Amino acid sequence: MAQQLLMPIAQITDQRQKTEAYKSALQQILNTGQPEACKEFVNHMLTDDVPLVISRQLLLLFAQGIARLPTATHVAVATAALERLQPRVVSFEDSVVLMREGLAEALEKEEEWSKAAQVLSGIDLESGGRAMEPSYKLSKNIKIAMLYLEDDDSVNAEMYIKKAAALISSCKDEGLELQYKTCYARILDAKRRFLEAALRYYELSSIRPSVAGNLQLDEGDLETALRSAIICTILAPAGPQRSRMLAALYKDERSSRLADLYPFLQKVYLERILDRSEVEAFAKGLKPHQVATLGAGGTVLDRAVVQHNLAAASRLYSNISTEQLGGLLGLSAEAAEAVAADMVAEGRMAGSIDQVDQLIHFGAKVEVEALLRWDDSIRSACAKVSELVDRVTALGLAGPAASSTAAAAR
Repeated sequence: MAQQLLMPIAQITDQRQKTEAYKSALQQILNTGQPEACKEFVNHMLTDDVPLVISRQLLLLFAQGIARLPTATHVAVATAALERLQPRVVSFEDSVVLMREGLAEALEKEEEWSKAAQVLSGIDLESGGRAMEPSYKLSKNIKIAMLYLEDDDSVNAEMYIKKAAALISSCKDEGLELQYKTCYARILDAKRRFLEAALRYYELSSIRPSVAGNLQLDEGDLETALRSAIICTILAPAGPQRSRMLAALYKDERSSRLADLYPFLQKVYLERILDRSEVEAFAKGLKPHQVATLGAGGTVLDRAVVQHNLAAASRLYSNISTEQLGGLLGLSAEAAEAVAADMVAEGRMAGSIDQVDQLIHFGAKVEVEALLRWDDSIRSACAKVSELVDRVTALGLAGPAASSTAAAAR
């Protein structure tokens, strides 16, 4: 059908008549909605029968028109057209960009996130043949990163958000800036850099809707960001920075309105030991990567709970045996000692480990050092007293009192 429409038009010599005839034929082809007819139209536009000035104009109209086709047809036609146009992308750059944007949108509707991202990434944002505003490049890099995140592909998402980072300083669109910050927070979350992610989420939760630019932002979005900040903080490794973040979240009056999350936050902030039922209830609200199994075994949540309960135990006990600590944490004595050793070595918990007596002593490092200095002072004083008594004895001046003092010093 398409060839019957198109071949006679190729014989028209008047450029204006030829263009109008092709436009009419294109409309008929699009109205049929037949993929093969659409593909034939693209093939014809790339022949020598059609001047470049006409084919550019018609393929641009074609790119706009196929977006109105049913999604499945649109995807099939756009995919085939891009394959044909790719070798001559320099000549038809505007049409190719429009097709890629439309195809990515169609794939996104079908929840084909990574495919949509790959289609968009095919746009040459550094092309010298087409003027592109920095804001356009920024928006595309952010969009690609967010699409990859939907498929939990944090590696590719990070690659494109880094490209966006190089452009963000020139951005004057507050909406785009907000999208960038949201995407970056999600990438940190996906890469399990929970404390950094929590800080970003908390910053987002504090944004006033009035400064969100042209991006629609409501209380629900702010609550979601606050909820994410709380979850990431709880999952973060125990330590002083996490404690400060917990304090900020606990004291934020908005947190108390999260009825399902606030009691757990309160218990974590107050450094109370968490029981299994509470942890299981909390786990129901986590994302897949937040409950993923770690290389050493156990999940991210398991690690966070063990470290939290160990820190909580350090507030309850001055010392505890490794066996008792293991029972408290649900671990073997050896595993409990290993966790404690890591936290002490990394400066996330104050204490020391007596491997001979299999005891873990909790307390500030400065207190331990002060005790050692005190012991040294006592030894030094005793040595000086002993030396003085020896000298007195040597001079024959020692009486009963001196003898008893020397004996005590020795």
